[in-house]
Amino acid sequence: MRTLYRDTAIADGRSDRLAVGMSILVEDGRITWIRPTDGEPDPGAGGASGSGAAGGLSVIDASGATVVPGMVDAHSHVTLPGGAHWIDRIDDPPSVLLEVAEHNGQLLTQAGVRWARDVGSPRLTDPVSGETHALALGVRDRWRARPAMPYIRAGGTWLDKSGALPAAAHTVEAKDADELLANAGRQLDEGADFLKLYLQGPDPGVSPWTADEVRRVTEMAHARGARVTAHAAEYEGVRAGVFGGVDSIEHGDEIDDETVAEMQRRRTFLVSTLAIYPSWASFATTTTLQRFTEPDRRKRLADRLEVANDSALRAHRAGVPIAAGTDFGGGSLRANQLAWEVECLVTAGLEPWQALASATWRGGELLGEPDAGTIREGGPADFFLVHGDPLSDPAALWRVWRVAWRD
Repeated sequence: MRTLYRDTAIADGRSDRLAVGMSILVEDGRITWIRPTDGEPDPGAGGASGSGAAGGLSVIDASGATVVPGMVDAHSHVTLPGGAHWIDRIDDPPSVLLEVAEHNGQLLTQAGVRWARDVGSPRLTDPVSGETHALALGVRDRWRARPAMPYIRAGGTWLDKSGALPAAAHTVEAKDADELLANAGRQLDEGADFLKLYLQGPDPGVSPWTADEVRRVTEMAHARGARVTAHAAEYEGVRAGVFGGVDSIEHGDEIDDETVAEMQRRRTFLVSTLAIYPSWASFATTTTLQRFTEPDRRKRLADRLEVANDSALRAHRAGVPIAAGTDFGGGSLRANQLAWEVECLVTAGLEPWQALASATWRGGELLGEPDAGTIREGGPADFFLVHGDPLSDPAALWRVWRVAWRD
């Protein structure tokens, strides 16, 4: 199959300027060439302007649209639905959670998200395979045979300290550092692509594991060729993760200057999830849940967002790489809302092209996938088209027109 996208703009997240008046020829799912429209090579048999197919070539009039690399949601939970009751939904039956995953996969694709980095799913018996492991592992494996579905990188289940998360989350708890290390090794044995430490414990403001205890896990994982990430929103958890050698920090709402400097030195990624806070704020008027509606809770959320924005901007200015995530499923957002996180990064102080980078090729760097979030000749045709210019109007990312890997 051959498709020519004619007279489009391109926003690749590496420049603050659009490439305008461009054409892209795709053959069998890969990009053959990218050229100025007024200097196109002969693409072979096919229609002229307009949209149509002849001689095996489909020509799409992409004028007025912008091509964007398929995005990378760097913090997601593909088996979970999200919403105001997201914590309760983790304990839904496995068959229901797999149905949720199918719906989420469709939403991701329709929103232009090609890769989803799953950072935690409940450890249950998969009703399809009969195996007991983090449910996202089975989803990942089955979607590999379905080219229209997103690519998944799955981190197994949450590695937490006893008492940190409710039993209904179906995590693998540890009472001490020896058990934590053993649990981490078993997660890799079960097929996890990377490890997810939960550095928020039963005692508020206290990291459940020290940097030395975290380092035991990171050294083991790195020796096996796997990366480690950490859920860490508060100062002490972030510090334990960074100085313990994790490869990325999820959320990172509170980061001090010393830790930011260490992240820059180690090239530790920050995975931002800023959109959680405006999402929760919206529940103040759409639900009757007191945790969202009470005035003091609403103020605390607003204050928390201000701190998180400051941390993200401080990290960005220091040169810490940022990858964008929604926390859909494991948080309140939904699977088709990565554009919201891009907008939130711009609100925090990043330029639109820098925020787009966080949702595209920066996420690919975090995954270790050179083609994820990129557009290049010879590479996969993993791009989508939006109406408008996301380099001046990030909201354009909501206006998805076509998804090339589904064309």
